[in-house]
Amino acid sequence: MDARTIKLDAGLVVHRAHPLNAETSVPALMGGVVMPNGRFYIRNHFQIPNLNAADYRLAVGGLVRRKLSLSFRDLMQMPSQTFFATLECAGNGRTKFDPPIPGEQWAFGAVSTAEWTGVPLKAVLDRAGIESSAREVLFQGADRGRVEGSSRTIPFERSLRLDEAGDSGAILAYVMNGEPLPIHHGFPLRLIVPSWYAVASVKWLTDIELIGQPFAGHFQTEKYCYEWQRGSEDAREPVTRMQVRALITEPNQGSEIERGDITIRGVAWSGIAPIERVEVNTGGAWHQVNLIGEPSRQAWQRWELVTRVNASGPAMLRARATDCAGRVQPEHAEWNRLGYGNNSVQEVTIRVI
Repeated sequence: MDARTIKLDAGLVVHRAHPLNAETSVPALMGGVVMPNGRFYIRNHFQIPNLNAADYRLAVGGLVRRKLSLSFRDLMQMPSQTFFATLECAGNGRTKFDPPIPGEQWAFGAVSTAEWTGVPLKAVLDRAGIESSAREVLFQGADRGRVEGSSRTIPFERSLRLDEAGDSGAILAYVMNGEPLPIHHGFPLRLIVPSWYAVASVKWLTDIELIGQPFAGHFQTEKYCYEWQRGSEDAREPVTRMQVRALITEPNQGSEIERGDITIRGVAWSGIAPIERVEVNTGGAWHQVNLIGEPSRQAWQRWELVTRVNASGPAMLRARATDCAGRVQPEHAEWNRLGYGNNSVQEVTIRVI
């Protein structure tokens, strides 16, 4: 699949065409509860596969009592579930780490929210029956290619522990914002794991395998891990749930704003717990904002603050979020070798005239 055959909205900033990687522009994030499909950020590791829904089969095997081969029609006939969920690339904000880190150079826009519809993962696993020796659920996509340091072709694969798979509320999605899942978002079937960084939400899903040992594939153990140097010791931790974070979407970086009352808007989210509060600093004290809509652990929280700025000249706007688990967005996230989870407080410079 060539990126030129996919119609991209003007609200996307393309970083790379092969494989296609594009983030949502910050002004485009200021919309409603969901991001239109054409403006939802795109993250790929390999070329986009071309699957046909008529010939599609989902294989479920490994440590199960009944192996399954489910057609798209079979999945559509199973009970479905619909919910709003925010997906964020674990590398979102990588450009803001210092010193710089190699990898896809995401600014702030590798995050979006959509309404997803699909079959609960638990329903499929229950139909297959899980053997007592199973420990993890392995998900494989149809996309494949070569990775650095290897000459062989590998598929994109990720796993969840059985308890994680059961507690996450994951679904096998085939509808996005009321429309068939777009090809660049995983058509015909994508795993959606709410509250987790989007690497867990495997696209173009073709195989589910129950395994009896921890999965050690490239995208599980060599990538998508936090790696720190702490003193003389190396520390390592897998990327899982999204960090607490707030973004200012209005006004935009470099905007000119007239003195007096100004409106500051944004979104905030956390994969651990719903957002409890967001605070904004315009150069002095922190001001608590008005949260818009119902709190959710799965989807971002919109917020708004009307405040007064009397002094002319440059001004710095900052926003920080706190979730209901007590996690507070840090001034500076801890640097890590692969550049994941940067939830540092965002700084937006404006000019007051």
